[in-house]
Amino acid sequence: MPHLDITTDEALRDYCGQLARSPHVGLDTEFVSEYSYQPVLCLVQLVDDRGETAMIDALKIGDMTPFWETLADRDGELIVHAGRGEMEFCLRATGRLPSNVFDVQIAAGLVGIEYPANYNALISKLLGVKPSKHETRTDWRRRPLSSRQITYAMDDVHHLRAMRDVLASRLASLGRTEWLTDEMASWLAQVSHTLTQDRWRRVSGNSGLDHRSLAILRELWQWREDEAARRDKPVRHVLRDDLLVELAKRKTADLKRIGTVRGLERGDLRRQLRHIARHIQQALVLPDDECPQKITVEPIPQLAVLGQFLYSALGSVCRERLLSPALVGSPNDVRELIAYRLRGRQGRLPKLAEGWRAELVGHLFDELLAGTMSVRITDANSDHPLAFDAIKPA
Repeated sequence: MPHLDITTDEALRDYCGQLARSPHVGLDTEFVSEYSYQPVLCLVQLVDDRGETAMIDALKIGDMTPFWETLADRDGELIVHAGRGEMEFCLRATGRLPSNVFDVQIAAGLVGIEYPANYNALISKLLGVKPSKHETRTDWRRRPLSSRQITYAMDDVHHLRAMRDVLASRLASLGRTEWLTDEMASWLAQVSHTLTQDRWRRVSGNSGLDHRSLAILRELWQWREDEAARRDKPVRHVLRDDLLVELAKRKTADLKRIGTVRGLERGDLRRQLRHIARHIQQALVLPDDECPQKITVEPIPQLAVLGQFLYSALGSVCRERLLSPALVGSPNDVRELIAYRLRGRQGRLPKLAEGWRAELVGHLFDELLAGTMSVRITDANSDHPLAFDAIKPA
């Protein structure tokens, strides 16, 4: 199928004017993230409201910012599949996100299709089409692109509008159009939060660290970010998460003791030991009131049993209501709700206690925890074997 090739800044500016006027735009990208600090954007594939497709060769464009600004400014709907990567590109380029996004993967979960469903599976289930995929390991930085690679890339937007229309119809028939609106707003806020707020706290294994060790972790994390950006390398190539945590636990800036940490034998890391020690020392002398607060949660003995029980109930409710359980909530989301209720509603509002999730399972779980609702098995051979009954006061 023919498409518009955009390879110059002037052609991109002209195309952005057309894009801004289209009520619906389908978007996909091809990028490579394994070898650099930030993912390298290679291609942008688009389809407009008239079904016309375009491919932007981002490696030949001097400045992609006008494109991302167009997406952030336009009022029309932006259609994506698992579009987190695209949203992150937009946020990094403009500091803003599009306001009207329809992610077909999320919408599919709201009508009972498994979540997260890959692009091929959705096309097959929604449209009865079975596309062939052969270029999943392509290095999109290489030029020239073969006709096969171009066909693969453009196939990722050809069906977006048709899938969107099928899903929108199903959402409307189930009365869940507003659910998707709420979910997309929450999802966009999460994307923004993930890129901007206390990213160092997401280092795995930090939960047992005290406030001083957390200060060291934060300092080393920032050094690693700066070093990765300077060298244009993935952060894991500079220093792994487990080594950040181990250095934070040891709470020493002594070069000899740092040098004994298993995993720091690599030549490039040995050359960085003095820089690492200097940043650890900066955290060690930081006043206590400037150290990060440790997030402590009092254990709840009943959490494991109640969590398993209510997560099973969540799965039963979701399957009966044609929803993907994985989209509604994880076992950890269920445990967060239980902890919130048992601790007297302290802390931030859990995911399952907000919006449509509260209507679906949150209020039900409240009644189960309060003992005003019971669960029984109606038919062990049924697809929906559980029934929930209100308990009448004695």
